[in-house]
Amino acid sequence: MAIFQAQSLLLLLLSLFFLPALHATSFSYCDKRLDPVKVTGVKISPDPVVSGEAATFKILGSTGEDIFGGKVVIRVSYFGIPVHTETHDLCEETACPIAPGSFVLSHSQTLPSITPPGTYTLKMTINDKNGGRLTCISFKFKITIGSAVFAS
Repeated sequence: MAIFQAQSLLLLLLSLFFLPALHATSFSYCDKRLDPVKVTGVKISPDPVVSGEAATFKILGSTGEDIFGGKVVIRVSYFGIPVHTETHDLCEETACPIAPGSFVLSHSQTLPSITPPGTYTLKMTINDKNGGRLTCISFKFKITIGSAVFAS
């Protein structure tokens, strides 16, 4: 009986250890407008993001129409103050054309090692090639300080 309890406890502890890796980031739409692209999830790896190390943001979405291109506009704020804006070609973040159904938009980036730790808000708008909005979401993510390695 004691072996079974020890195994159960070990399984529980391992499950709790790996739980954060399975956690999806919560998001909200920018407004109540009905956009052609529906976001089904946001995944950040690693979570929290570590300054000076690569981070990947994946946006899971679906559409009912063909999308032949467009722009992804990312705005990042820190304590409500805009700190960074960038624009990417949609077809560099996912394969185009996007057929009706599910798709994944993926963006990897290494943040400077001097990036202050804390909670940031990212607002992402996807526009079609004519400038029409396909979707707009917002989510929070955390940045921690990377460990410095000094050579002697």
